[in-house]
Amino acid sequence: MLNETPVLAPDGLPYRLITLRNSAGMVVTLMDWGATLLSARVPMSDGSVRETLLGCASPEQYVEQTAFLGASVGRYANRIAKSRFELDGVPYALLPSQGENQLHGGPDGFDKRRWRIIKQNDGEALLSLDSPDGDQGYPGNCAATVHYRLTDDNRIAIEYRATVDKPCPVNLTNHAYFNLDGDCSDVRNHRLQLLAQAYLPVDEMGIPHEGLKAVAGTSFDFRTTKAIAQGFLADDDQRKVNGYDHAFLLDAEGDVSQPAAHLWSADEKLQMTVYTTAPALQFYSGNFLEGTPAREDGEYRAWQGLALESEFLPDSPNHAEWPQPDCILRPGEEYVSVTEYHFIAQ
Repeated sequence: MLNETPVLAPDGLPYRLITLRNSAGMVVTLMDWGATLLSARVPMSDGSVRETLLGCASPEQYVEQTAFLGASVGRYANRIAKSRFELDGVPYALLPSQGENQLHGGPDGFDKRRWRIIKQNDGEALLSLDSPDGDQGYPGNCAATVHYRLTDDNRIAIEYRATVDKPCPVNLTNHAYFNLDGDCSDVRNHRLQLLAQAYLPVDEMGIPHEGLKAVAGTSFDFRTTKAIAQGFLADDDQRKVNGYDHAFLLDAEGDVSQPAAHLWSADEKLQMTVYTTAPALQFYSGNFLEGTPAREDGEYRAWQGLALESEFLPDSPNHAEWPQPDCILRPGEEYVSVTEYHFIAQ
C-alpha cells in the first residue's frame, strides 16, 4: 500500500493543527494557517457532543474557500471604501480585494498566512504574525498575536494584540461561522438577542453610506430575543446584501463583562453568549455561503451558518466622526481586542 503524500500549504510546508481540551469535555481545533478555528465540539446535557462551527473536511480546502471560515482576519477586518484612507494628511492606497474596495485586509490578508506557534498546551495556544511595511498597502511594520484559550466553563476566549512602528488602522477579528444545531440546518431558525441600539446601513457592496441608524422600529431590532427568520429580508437595508451583513454598535461599549449578544439553537438545547471589548459586532447571516466546501455533504448553502465578528465599524479609517474608539494604532501603543464565545448546554 502506497503512502499518501501529505498535502502541503501554499508555502510548501505541512499544516500544523492544535487541539484544546477542557475538563468538561469540550474540544476545540485550530490551525496555524490563518490562525484558523476549525472546530468547536460542545458536550451536551444528554451526553452527546455537538459541532458548533462550520468548517471544511481538510486543511487544504480552507485555502480554496472564500468565506473566511474561522480565520483570523487583518490588518483591517471588514471593508475600507475604495481601498483608500488618509492619515495625518497622507493618502494611502490599499490593494483592493472586493471590487474597488478592500475586504478583510486585502487579497493576501492575515487569513492567508502561516502564523508562528509560540506556545501551546491543552488549554491555550499563542500564535504570532509579522506584517511588513507596505503589506497590502498599509504603512509600517505590524507585529500581531492571537491567544486562544479554552476555559473549563466552555468559553473560547480570543485575544488579539498588535503593535506598529508607523500610525496605521488596525482591526483584527475571528471570522467563525456558528450553527448551534450541529446539523447545519437553516441558521435563520436560531434565536438571537443583540444588545445594540444602532446599526450601520450599507450599500450592495457592504460600504456604509448614511451613518448609524436606530434599530427601533426596524427589522434590525434584536434588543428583545427573536428568531432571525422573523422579518428576514423585510426591508431594503437587508435586501441589498441578501440578509443581515451589518455592524451593530454595542451597548456594552467595550466592557467584556457585559454580554454583547445571545444566540440559541433552534432546538433550544444550546446557547452561546458573546462578550467583547470591541465596539461593534458584525452580524452576518451567511447570505453568500453557497458553494463553500463543507465538512460533510459537499458544500454549504446560504444561511447555514452565521458570524458575529467583533470589530470596529466598517470603513472606520474614513469616518472619524463615529462614536467609537479611534481605529488608528500609533507607535508606543498596543492594540488589544478580547472576545469570548461562551457555550451553555440547556
